This record gives sequence, C-alpha cells and structure tokens, in this order.
Amino acid sequence: MTKLESPPALAFIASDRPEAQASRRTLIARYGAVSEAEADVIVAIGGDGQMLETLHANLKRRTPVYGMNRGSVGFLMNDYEEDNLLERISAAERTVIHPLQMDAWTESGEVQTGLAINEVSLLRQTRQSAKLKISVDGRVRLEELSCDGCLVATPAGSTAYNLSAHGPIIPLDARVLAMTPISAFRPRRWRGALLSHGAKVRFDVLEPGKRPVSATADNFEVRRVATVEVRERRDVTLTMLFDAGRSFEERVMAEQFTN
Repeated sequence: MTKLESPPALAFIASDRPEAQASRRTLIARYGAVSEAEADVIVAIGGDGQMLETLHANLKRRTPVYGMNRGSVGFLMNDYEEDNLLERISAAERTVIHPLQMDAWTESGEVQTGLAINEVSLLRQTRQSAKLKISVDGRVRLEELSCDGCLVATPAGSTAYNLSAHGPIIPLDARVLAMTPISAFRPRRWRGALLSHGAKVRFDVLEPGKRPVSATADNFEVRRVATVEVRERRDVTLTMLFDAGRSFEERVMAEQFTN
C-alpha cells in the first residue's frame, strides 16, 4: 500500500452526536484545521453513516477520508484516539472503492440518477409484496421475483444491509457484486447471485400501480419506480484510509470468521 506524505493538512467533519462534535473541537484545537477544499485528508468523526455522508459530499474532490469512530456502528471507522493522529494518517493504508450508479425511471417516465457506495436497493412501498423481473446484461434471469425487495451491493457495502439480508461478504479485490433478495417469497429457494463487477442489472417492476416500489442508492430515494438500472462506475474512485494493520481487507476477512 502507498503511504501518504506527512504531515497532511486536515479537515474535520463530525456527525450531530454530542460526543462527535466535542471530539471535533478537541482535535481541531490540537492539530489545527483547513477547509475541505484545502485538505489533503478529511477526518470524519461519527459512525459508518458519517463516513458514507462524507464520501458522498466529496465525490467531486475525491479527497481521502479517514474515519474515527464516535457512533454506534464503526465498521468503516478507525478507533478514536487523540494521540499521534498525524502519524496514524501518514502510515494509513488506502482502500479504493467504486460506487454503483442507479438510473431509476418512475411510473410517470421521469428518470433520476444516484450513486451508491454501499448498495442500490428496491423495496415494496405497501403491505403487498413487490414483483420484480430481473435482467443481467440484457438477458432475463428471473421472470418474476415476489419479495419485500432486492439489492445490489458493492464489496464495500457487502457487510452492511447486504449481510443483514443474508447476502455474502465480498473481499474488495474480488471484482464482483452481490445481488441479494430481501424476504423472497417466490421462488422460495432463490438466495441471490454473485455478478461480475462489469454487469449491468435491470429491474422491471411488475404491476407497479398495484404494487408500488421505491429504489434507493444509499440515502437517495426515488418513489414509485417502474424500471431501475444498476452498474458500477469504475471511472469514479473514492479513497478510505485505515490504520496500518487494520485495513478494510483485514476487517472483511475477520468478519467472515466471527461467531
């Protein structure tokens, strides 16, 4: 892994949690701070949601982000410690991820686009199950999936919603995506699929008027969709920084052997 030159100029971003805001003030007083536009590294303080929010906010600048855990979930974060922050960041290991692009057409014909670092998910909007037709690279693979929903996850997102839906954990260098059903009713035994990272996925909502479906790219939601297409954006690169010896790849490996 390549190392950052030291000392980097830091910007500090924190979630709304009081402990995260207090930590931000403490770290700025100790290490100084620059604006996000001037930073070599952005330090995100909070939980995994703050990491995702920070990455999304910096899609254009693509500044490396170093997370510090001051939230409830911290899989994407480093341990919070006030000492030796510059040294930790300078020695940190880089993890490069590529988001998914979601193009969603509504029932009225409007198209909306969003990027997802974790996953693109389709979910039923009412008490009735969703019915989806699934195509991969232009070929229909499932004529009808009756379910609460379905998602396509990146390797970075495979330990999040995808894992909760009993999808597989994917190493970052596997170059695959996970397609995972959410509470599939029919076909009952379908548990999802692993797809090439270059696959183009299309979901067609069957009976959209009777069974409305929403589509979400991370926290960007489109209601009452008719068609959703998903593909990886290899031209967009985002960088997360992890303490030496605690790389994202090591965390993913360790997660597969936890009880």
